[in-house]
Amino acid sequence: MEHSLSEQYAAFGISAKVLDFAAPILRELRGRFDAIDETADYCQLRVIRAMQENHVGEAHLKGTTGYGYDDIGRDALEKVYASYFGTEDALVRPQITCGTHALALALMGNLRPGEILVSAAGKPYDTLEEVIGIRPSRGSLAEYGIQYRQVDLLPDGNFDFEGIRKVLQEDTDHRIRLVTIQRSKGYQTRRTLSVSQIGEAVSFIKNIRPDVRCMTDNCYGEFVERIEPSHVGADMVVGSLIKNPGGGLAPVGGYIAGTRECVENAAVRLTSPGLGKEVGPSLDVLPSMYQGFFLGPTVTASALKGAVFAASLYERLGFSVLPDGQESRHDIIQSITFGNPEGVIAFCQGIQASSPVDSFVDAFPAPMPGYDSDVIMAAGAFVSGSSIELSADGPIKPPYAVYFQGGLTWPHAKLGILRTVQNFVDRGLVSI
Repeated sequence: MEHSLSEQYAAFGISAKVLDFAAPILRELRGRFDAIDETADYCQLRVIRAMQENHVGEAHLKGTTGYGYDDIGRDALEKVYASYFGTEDALVRPQITCGTHALALALMGNLRPGEILVSAAGKPYDTLEEVIGIRPSRGSLAEYGIQYRQVDLLPDGNFDFEGIRKVLQEDTDHRIRLVTIQRSKGYQTRRTLSVSQIGEAVSFIKNIRPDVRCMTDNCYGEFVERIEPSHVGADMVVGSLIKNPGGGLAPVGGYIAGTRECVENAAVRLTSPGLGKEVGPSLDVLPSMYQGFFLGPTVTASALKGAVFAASLYERLGFSVLPDGQESRHDIIQSITFGNPEGVIAFCQGIQASSPVDSFVDAFPAPMPGYDSDVIMAAGAFVSGSSIELSADGPIKPPYAVYFQGGLTWPHAKLGILRTVQNFVDRGLVSI
């Protein structure tokens, strides 16, 4: 027996009232969705070209074990990443466990005791605070005598160029070696930086100090625009394969794409001095890494549609959203500020209940390694912790904002968002 779409949604507890509320918003978004699909088309063609230029063949899908010497599949995948990102080299490994690990490798490999790291985009993501030593932690950069300076963004979210100039010019003995720029907002209510903005900052820094390396934390930003920070001067771009470039298929991994020197410096931190990129078996993950990268642009497009839909719905409900429903997008993250923990919890529980995996599990706040407050995380994912899959999380502290991202398919993203609204209605947090 055939059932209508509304009857299918009803099976997930979504009322006709919520569907009616969302219907005109969906109609208004058709033009935005067409533009997102066009960017996905562009990036998809670039990915295919990168694979063809590097002659990816069936033999490259076979893995290695042990030392991983002469792993042609691993080496070709790194050439594909370098081609796509327009860099001299890349390190793409399953031994990189997450985005924070990739960033730590890039920082630790390219900084030496007595040198200084500068963040030009304000406070970094929470888990990097312990890597840097902002919060004391064993093995941090601070423990190795690497100092840290921070230039906050201006209140309007733009770079403080005069602040950056001052920090660079005060470094008369040239100990500043690396400037990092975090593209996405992390657990902050600021705007994500566009590739154009990052390029302007990199150019500004290089004009003052050509010897300084510039690194971009590219997490959540890949495939959102037609170019990447490496195309506008960044010496390194760094990210996680369980975000955009893994396409929902890569089970683990991270990447560092950049100059040959920067990549090799990171590689010897990952493996060992004298070994570098020569060792590191690909095991049995190469097919998922290649295919995930291939699917990345269209999967990212689905996540972007979900972000735009969530922004438009919750803006209409009266909540503060960033970006808003009309702004251009530079990553897949959507922040929504509720002003109370009940809103964060209701939203995350709606996402969890819509998941294909662990939908029967309730999400609740709890302590998490690397964070200074309880955090609630919702993600019924095929890959544990994958934030390119439909997920939401947030620290339980003011301003009580949730950070929503992912969605391997647009229909799943839409279901999850509608379920969150239904939670708000059922719990009396909104009326429609």
